[in-house]
Amino acid sequence: MSARLKKPVEAVIPRPANSSGPQETPYQLDFQVGFILRQVAQRHAAIFAAGIGTDLTSTQWAALAKLAETGPLSQNRLGRRTAMDAATIKGVVDRLTRRGLTETRPDPNDGRRLMVELSEAGRDLVAGTLPNAHRVTEETLEPLSAVERERLVTLLLKLR
Repeated sequence: MSARLKKPVEAVIPRPANSSGPQETPYQLDFQVGFILRQVAQRHAAIFAAGIGTDLTSTQWAALAKLAETGPLSQNRLGRRTAMDAATIKGVVDRLTRRGLTETRPDPNDGRRLMVELSEAGRDLVAGTLPNAHRVTEETLEPLSAVERERLVTLLLKLR
C-alpha cells in the first residue's frame, strides 16, 4: 500500500455488519483488494512491456517460460499450466509457431492432442530473455523488503 493510502485494516477489510467490532466503514474503492490487485497488475504489465526486451506479450512469455521449465506439453495442458483458456492458448501457440519459437506435432499416444515444444530459436530466445524477466520481477517488487517479498508471494499463492 502506498504511503498516501495508509488505512487501518478495518478500513481495508470491513467487518460484517453483525460483528461485535467497530462499525463497518463505508465502501472506498481505493482500499478494495480487487481494485488494488488490478492496479498492481497494471504496474507490473507496464514494467514487463518496458523491460522484457523482446517483442513478446506476457501470455507468450508465460508459454515459452513454462515450456522451457517442463519440456513439451499438450496444448491443453500448457494452457492449464499457464492459466489460459483453450481459445487463448491456441492463439498464443499459433502466434509463437508462426514466429518459429515453438513447434507443434500430434501426440503419438493420442492423435487428437497437439503437443507443443520450444524450437531451437525459442530455446535461444528464452535463454537470452531470462535475465530481463528476472529484472522485471525485481523491479515489480522493488518497493518491498526481502521479508515483505516473501510474505507477498506466499499470500498470493494462498489466494490463487
